[in-house]
Amino acid sequence: MGKYRQHRVGDAARQEICDILRDVKDPRVSGAFITVTSVDVTPDFKYAKVFYSTLSDHATLEEKKELSAGLRSAASFIRSQLAQRLNLRITPELTFILDDSLRRGVDIAAKINNLEFHDIEETEEEEKA
Repeated sequence: MGKYRQHRVGDAARQEICDILRDVKDPRVSGAFITVTSVDVTPDFKYAKVFYSTLSDHATLEEKKELSAGLRSAASFIRSQLAQRLNLRITPELTFILDDSLRRGVDIAAKINNLEFHDIEETEEEEKA
């Protein structure tokens, strides 16, 4: 029963944080296209890990650090807005974590396609010989 509520609060927080990020005035955050992929809330609802990804693949390490710093500085604003929008006894403390699973998934898919392409070429060469 507790896990179900934990997931519901996480999903509601994810949806609200997506809306709140549009209102953040920090240029490091407002200038980036951020997608909140998931929110993991602890069972006591005191802490939440907010996993986010950014669509700019060309972003340098410095730009990603700036975005991370901007999110950390806006965390208290986001938390206060979240407290107003969600009816919770305790509003979780937010920690933002860059989620690069989409990029890793694309890299793995490209490697698999490359392997399949090489296997097809090797099979064709063996058939010709």
